[in-house]
Amino acid sequence: MTEPAAESHPETAATLVFDQKSTAHSIPEDVLGLLTGTFVASLGLYLLQSSGAVTGGTAGIALLVDYATTWPFWLIFAVVNLPFAVLAIWKKGWDFTLRTAVSIALVSGFSALHHALFVIPHLQPVYGTLGGNLLVGVGLLILFRHRASLGGVNIIALVIQERTGFRAGWTQLLVDLVIILAALFVIPWPAVLLSAGGAVLLNLVLVLNHRPGRYIGH
Repeated sequence: MTEPAAESHPETAATLVFDQKSTAHSIPEDVLGLLTGTFVASLGLYLLQSSGAVTGGTAGIALLVDYATTWPFWLIFAVVNLPFAVLAIWKKGWDFTLRTAVSIALVSGFSALHHALFVIPHLQPVYGTLGGNLLVGVGLLILFRHRASLGGVNIIALVIQERTGFRAGWTQLLVDLVIILAALFVIPWPAVLLSAGGAVLLNLVLVLNHRPGRYIGH
């Protein structure tokens, strides 16, 4: 009797599909992943900025500085992330650091592009804040899965997850709440409350999707 085809055995088919070697990311896939992740994240940040809201991480710090100064967001975002380069090299190696540096540069570039080509005369704050955080979360998830981040708290969160098993999303959420509380000194409290809800949404995306064993491609 001949052996049944793999299609008739769901477990066998699943093993083939999710085999670690067969799902490793190629260079073109990594390039497209970085471009996609940074574009989605930068669009989310643009929605947040247009809504007058903040988020957590270095992106939230950059937004706060943007509201308090006349500096362009793309420049602030790049400068805020510079101090974390040493930590990235020390804890994550050159490959991760270079991918992260490229991602930060791409987000800065896309942010300038959004301002030039996607003018938003009015944006409902609830839609902009929740939608913006959702896009940032999805963008970060894509970058994490291609061995990159957007610097800052992302790097710290990933290191803690690898060393202790404490999920990156929870670490990010705790730090984000501190940053959002600091926003009380810069933006009205209703916007701060809305931003807090958006930060929870962002980190839920990471907590529910970025965990050991859930994604095999690397």
